[in-house]
Amino acid sequence: MTDDPATIKFTKMHGCGNDFIIVDTALNHIADPERAALTWCDRHKGIGADGLVLIDHAPEGVKADYTMRIFNADGSEGLMCGNASRCIGRYLRERGYTAASSIDLLTRSGVKRLELTVDADGRVESVAVDMLEPRFEVPLLYRPDLAGDLPEGTFVAMGNPHYVMFVDEVESVDVASIGPRLERHRAFPERCNIEFATITPEGIRLRVWERGSGITLACGTGACATAVAAAATGRSPRRARVLMDGGVLSVDWREADGHVILSGPATFVFDGELPPLV
Repeated sequence: MTDDPATIKFTKMHGCGNDFIIVDTALNHIADPERAALTWCDRHKGIGADGLVLIDHAPEGVKADYTMRIFNADGSEGLMCGNASRCIGRYLRERGYTAASSIDLLTRSGVKRLELTVDADGRVESVAVDMLEPRFEVPLLYRPDLAGDLPEGTFVAMGNPHYVMFVDEVESVDVASIGPRLERHRAFPERCNIEFATITPEGIRLRVWERGSGITLACGTGACATAVAAAATGRSPRRARVLMDGGVLSVDWREADGHVILSGPATFVFDGELPPLV
């Protein structure tokens, strides 16, 4: 890459196939992140990704180390992203931003603690993020009084809103057709992530329609919401493996404090640079 200050430098990463364009806004000014996400996340005309992630140092006076903003592929801003958070943990450590193994990350849904597992060579093997406590009713995100014709499911807010449905055979679900209709159901005033899951001997098999991004290979907050819904309805223990199209994530809904811990790999893909949007 060049040192041209007029270019936008980015890093492409993914967590179990849930992929992101990561930009340090302390070094690269993004005047219109909504438009940038729409343009750069396009898989035919741009870089291609499920979302654009902007990171920076936390503001003075805030009890956090860094900040994250996540913009979905349709330009809408998300509240939180578990897989993106884990990618940021590895990015910050291996790119020399910090030598710490614990990082407090400020998101739109609060401060999340990242715990890094680092090998003897300084390589981050995995990242666990404390997603805090799930919530089962959030008036601004879910209207049960309008949910009369929704298929049976469980609403769980893990920063982002999720509606989890358990089915006999998840592979037979037409996610591309059903997902977008339920995302915009009137019971979800701010739209919703939609999960279809089946309990198997290997773990919870999950397919996701993400609000603002469509079908994704993995979804961190979705994995958490689904594991919580499975435990809350007696379908699974509080610690579960969640099997998605892009890989496996581990979720532990701790009894001690009610927090949900999401663990798994984060992978670098490539670095690049782009001209600013005009």
